[in-house]
Amino acid sequence: MKKIILFAFVILSFACKKKNTEPNERFDRAKMLENYAQNLIKPAFQDLQTQVNALKTATDNFVQNTTLQNLQNLQTAWERAYTSWQYANAYNFGPAGEQGLRKGLIEEIGTFPVSETKIENAIANGNANFEDFNRDARGFLAVEYLIFNLNDDNNAILANFASANRKNFLVGVVNNLKTRVDEVVAAWSGSYYNEFISNAGTDVGSSTSKFYNEFVKSFESIKNFKVGLPLGRRPGQTQAEPTRVEAYYSGKTRQMIGEHLKAIENIWYGKDRNGNDGIGFKEYLQNVEGGETLIASTENQWNVVKNTYNAVPQTPRISAQILSNPAPFDNFHTELQRHTRFFKSDMSSLLGIAITYSSGDGD
Repeated sequence: MKKIILFAFVILSFACKKKNTEPNERFDRAKMLENYAQNLIKPAFQDLQTQVNALKTATDNFVQNTTLQNLQNLQTAWERAYTSWQYANAYNFGPAGEQGLRKGLIEEIGTFPVSETKIENAIANGNANFEDFNRDARGFLAVEYLIFNLNDDNNAILANFASANRKNFLVGVVNNLKTRVDEVVAAWSGSYYNEFISNAGTDVGSSTSKFYNEFVKSFESIKNFKVGLPLGRRPGQTQAEPTRVEAYYSGKTRQMIGEHLKAIENIWYGKDRNGNDGIGFKEYLQNVEGGETLIASTENQWNVVKNTYNAVPQTPRISAQILSNPAPFDNFHTELQRHTRFFKSDMSSLLGIAITYSSGDGD
């Protein structure tokens, strides 16, 4: 009798232990995905579409009437559209993912640094082909190169646009941007929306897995490419390369990183850009054993990340700071590096979602 009781106790203990280590099965991932799709992803792409349409209008006005005022209007439109892009660039899957020879949206329209040589050669040859492999000669940062310069000399920019080829190339880049974004918006407004929500497993290929991986990848793109690359912290680099900052020509580097950080934070909480809170990764972790501890650690370190970002001076340009006063930007990189484990390895382990990409830096 004692053996039977002991056996029953062991079985009960094992069952309870198994239940406690897999509590996330009680969590409704479809509801989480619905919140992300309805309140973050679709609005992000729709706003991006609106801003890109405004960028196209400003471009057409500038090309037709190349004045200082129209150039300034175009620069403002670019800044607004590129700011909007910071809130959409983490959704590089599904309609915005790789398709055949075409890379994901982030590579097709968000590659930096751009190649001045490729852009100038394309202009000189009257070649406005945006279906090739020269992704560093198109997209948002190609537009930036054309309409800004390091000296903020708008008169020099206007003089360059005496060239009809340059005008045609600018129009082509912006039209290509619009085409890419319109395609993604149309897909999210169609069948993909329901497909995304219904594929609520955690296996590779599920919406949860794809979305989580792109979330972490987007965070790492700040650490690795927006900060680490110009600082010379990437594998194989032997020195700082300040010309490889994001938004080099406009000097909007710090501003765009700040917007990107806000976008990452919104995804963590499941908040839209207006601050309305929904079901996000934080709520998912609350339903996992050890989740509350990870949440506390994650949010503590995230506050450190934000504080070190805020300590980076607003002037001069980040590319200049890297040469004259790199410590604040370098400290920011250090804290981003420390934060990686929380979003990446620890979350992956607790949620049971495999990391399916390689960042190439051993994290």
